[in-house]
Amino acid sequence: MRLILSAGAVALAVSLSACSGPQADLPVQQAGTDEHSFSPADTTTLAAQANAAQEVDAERQSLDLELAERGLLAREPDLAITGPDGAVIWQPGRYDFLDAPAPATAHPDLWHQARLANLHGLYEVTPGIYQVRGYDLSNMSIIAGETGWIIIDPLTAAETARAAMHLVNRELGERPVAAIIFTHSHIDHFGGVEGVASAEDLASGDIRIIAPEHFTMESISENVLAGAVMSRRADYMFGRPLPASPRGHVSTGLGPQPAYGSVSIAPVTDTISRTGQTLVIDGVEMEFQHAPDSEAKAELTVYFPQFRAWCGAEIVSRTLHNLYTLRGAQVRDALAWSAAIEEARQRFGPRTDVIFNSHHWPVWGQAESQRYLAAQRDIYKYIHDQTLRLASQGLTPDEIAQTITLPESLAAEASVHGYYGTLRHNSRAVYQRYFGWYDAVPAHLDPIPRAQAAERYVSAMGGLDSVLDAVETALDTGETRWAAELAQHAVFASPDSATAREALARAYEQLGYRARSGPWRDVYLTGAFELRNGVEIFNAEASAGGLVRAIPLDLYFQAMSVRLDGPRAAERDLQFVFDFTDTGETFQVMIENGVMRHVQLENAGAATGESDAVITLTRTFWLRLLARDAGLADMLASEDFSVRGDRLALMRFFSLLETPEAGFPIVTP
Repeated sequence: MRLILSAGAVALAVSLSACSGPQADLPVQQAGTDEHSFSPADTTTLAAQANAAQEVDAERQSLDLELAERGLLAREPDLAITGPDGAVIWQPGRYDFLDAPAPATAHPDLWHQARLANLHGLYEVTPGIYQVRGYDLSNMSIIAGETGWIIIDPLTAAETARAAMHLVNRELGERPVAAIIFTHSHIDHFGGVEGVASAEDLASGDIRIIAPEHFTMESISENVLAGAVMSRRADYMFGRPLPASPRGHVSTGLGPQPAYGSVSIAPVTDTISRTGQTLVIDGVEMEFQHAPDSEAKAELTVYFPQFRAWCGAEIVSRTLHNLYTLRGAQVRDALAWSAAIEEARQRFGPRTDVIFNSHHWPVWGQAESQRYLAAQRDIYKYIHDQTLRLASQGLTPDEIAQTITLPESLAAEASVHGYYGTLRHNSRAVYQRYFGWYDAVPAHLDPIPRAQAAERYVSAMGGLDSVLDAVETALDTGETRWAAELAQHAVFASPDSATAREALARAYEQLGYRARSGPWRDVYLTGAFELRNGVEIFNAEASAGGLVRAIPLDLYFQAMSVRLDGPRAAERDLQFVFDFTDTGETFQVMIENGVMRHVQLENAGAATGESDAVITLTRTFWLRLLARDAGLADMLASEDFSVRGDRLALMRFFSLLETPEAGFPIVTP
């Protein structure tokens, strides 16, 4: 999950890569759409769903349901959690439509996964270990110590975490929180921390906060530079404007959409930097695995010897995960990920009777756990190895995605079905990691921009009407992907054509209905929705104050550099010193050749060269300035802000910083 923090000249993003990701990042409140915004399934989709239904293992689905409900202690059927503004941000009942049989407008396997992921309540994993599931995108796990609770991954938002903690204390007896474990650097696993402990208690250091090495920086910085683009793309990946319905959003594959409430972070007291590191807190022994560069840049797993239980964080789930997340992120290392799972299997597997994770329901039994871990391990290495094998035969990324298939032993394993990540886009990710965007086809080295190419394609095909006739033929004959490609050209060549937009929306709609992957479904259906309804812009700034306060000043300056209008900035060199009196930090900012650079200084007197101005201020005022809560009058009158030097040069500097476009078009030019 990711939250965009539109701070005036600086747009910062704090994300779940979710989801995880889930960066992801997303509000439960919908855009007011309903079932009538979407068409029914066409004949090709009906046939595809019928074929998919024949592959469904009813016995396996029944066992899944039994396992997902195992250990249920309490459920709140009428649960409705409100956010900072009083609006409902979490309500499992909005997914009650999943209790019906799979409709023709949803892949039957994704429908089953969505139903399982929406089960909610307090569950016993094994005596002494519990989970609250279905109160957010992720799970919150609870370990009973001698006197208190050890909390693992306190959800996305304080509101949902607080409700989960209330349920735990009500059903199991109230205890203080002794420690909190953040398994990794995605927001759905730490953002709700102030729902399980107060900000004062967290700041005091009395509660142990355990996290992997580099957790804080990775949590805050993952999307600072590219957050505006990631946020917009995440609207598609998680179907943000879609209703939860049989023709709209049904699941992310990891769970429902994450809660969209108040998020924050807590200072780490215990850093895990190596595998084999141990801690004993409140009588509970913990043995950690350090697993960086697997599912997250900063990640750990933890084994509990006295419970014979392993928390696999998110390096394992009951789905194929993303080597590349569709919102945009750096490609993950398939080999490192596979190796981390194998290390855990060898180290903890022989001692493990139950595996519980950051998403989905547990795996019980040593034999079943070993089989599960082997499949999770092998799916990532198989995609890695076979992608490179096919690339060595000269296949391009698109050709590899169409060629690669899983062996029956993996294809039959439900825990690696493509409910979230997919074989096709993960194989492209492996190719990208090794070879980059260029597929070695010379025509792709410097292609014509999409809008110009679309106009020429449409002209070459005889004009818009001819292309739209071809789109209708493709839709009628079941060539839906080809229809989408043709219609996309038509829309980019004639964006004002309602007929072209509707044709493309219909194609995207049917592709979405057939998708097994929750994100693929949401991407297609969001494209169809925006073609018909336009772009709706969402803002999460008000709920993210806890994270904003934790962003290091250095990252603010990094974020500002990618907002600089380079061509305009190149007209004049500028140099400033920013001296923050409340934090004791000083930064020198230099603009030359249209590039902004910054360095941290010991003090203002250490600056090199001649500065246009020296700005003395507090971090608090800086945040007000960036958020536009403070203007020119405040700058002149405030005791927290003063300028020595050229004030006009400073104004020019701020004028060179662009505000990112929150709702830039995707399916139209």
